[in-house]
Formats: sequence, structure tokens, C-alpha cells
Amino acid sequence: IWSGAKSPTLCCVLDEEQFRLSCQLLLQRSDQLGDGWSWEAVQGSEEGYLRKTALRSVPSDWGPLHDQKGFTASTGSDFLRAEEEDDGSYTVTNSSSLVLQYEYHILFSCSYGAPVLYFRAFTLEGRSLALEEMWSTIHPNYRLCFQNCPLNAISQQEHPLLGQPFFFFHPCRTEEFMGPVLQAAPDQGRPVNYVLSWLSVVGPVVGLDVPLQYCTALHSTKPD
Repeated sequence: IWSGAKSPTLCCVLDEEQFRLSCQLLLQRSDQLGDGWSWEAVQGSEEGYLRKTALRSVPSDWGPLHDQKGFTASTGSDFLRAEEEDDGSYTVTNSSSLVLQYEYHILFSCSYGAPVLYFRAFTLEGRSLALEEMWSTIHPNYRLCFQNCPLNAISQQEHPLLGQPFFFFHPCRTEEFMGPVLQAAPDQGRPVNYVLSWLSVVGPVVGLDVPLQYCTALHSTKPD
């Protein structure tokens, strides 16, 4: 949904048509910003999903992941220590960060009437992370909150469109946190892209930040 002050009653439950419209608008702005999102159609089906890949640097003091066998910075290790440059590239150093390759997918859940974030991470050697390793890449503040209620946070299951193992944010509480966002929008006289607003809440937990330029586009009344 891309809702504004003149919209009818806002609903916290999304349908597939509204999901696709939100995705189209997000993709348009992503193309302008060079943010890397694309739409992936499933062969032989009308279904599809948003996709983005990114490198992410994880501090070594976040958890036991970095202390496990095979996770040192020695030659031939799965992880490499690196520093992020201003242009977004990474240079291998003796720093205390570890670099992972992330793949993010946004799908629509008919059961919950909500978008769902699926994701997975690989070492620079191409090895995929297990669930317990994934938890160690999450900021300690988020981890403390979510591990007390794991069924409402991150789980692992088969990707519903690809049939491959992925991690995902369980969508059961989406309506709970999206409700206030949608209800406040008309009073504030601002448009809301449901998928984008939702992503700004769940994405940062796994290193998927939403650039502020997306918000600028939302509030702008002039064409780019």
C-alpha cells in the first residue's frame, strides 16, 4: 500500500495486489538510488519476490561465532577480516570485523497477509551459516530481545518458492507493530509504503538498513 491522508481506512493486513504495488514503488526508488533490489519471477508461476545481495561486516565481539574452530582469520579460513571503505568496497586487514555475503528475499505470505523477510548468509569461501551461527551475527541488543521468544523472531525453513533452506522472520506479529505506523500516517499527512515501512523495522536486525533517501522520496511532492 502507498497510503496518504486521502486514503480510506488503513488495514494492517496486506493482500497480494497491494504487496506487488508496494514492491513496484520500492523498486523504482531502489533503481534511482542504486540500492540493488530486483524482482525475481518464479519460472512457470505468476509468483515472485524482491531480492538483494550485500556484503556485511560483523564485529568480532558480538558473540561466540568468531571463537569457533574454523572461524579464525588465518589463511584458508572461512571468514576474512576486513574494513569497509568509503565506496562500499572491503579491504582485508587485521581488523576485528568479519565479512559475510548476505542474500535477502521479500515474499508475500497469504496466510498472514504480510511481507516476510527470508535471508541467508555465506562466508567469503561460500559456506552457508547454520542457525546458531546466524544468531551470533545479530547485534547483542536484538539478540537478547529475540532469544527470549524465538518463535516470534528468527527461524529456519524451506524457502516457499525455491525449496532451499533459508532463515526468516516469523510474520505472526507483523500486524502488531505495523498497526500504529499505518494508523498514524493520515494524521501526519504523509504517504506510507507498507513494504518499505515494514522493512525499516525488521531489516536492520540482520544488517539490512533502509537508506534515508527512501524517506525523502516518500515525502517529496516533486518528481526527481
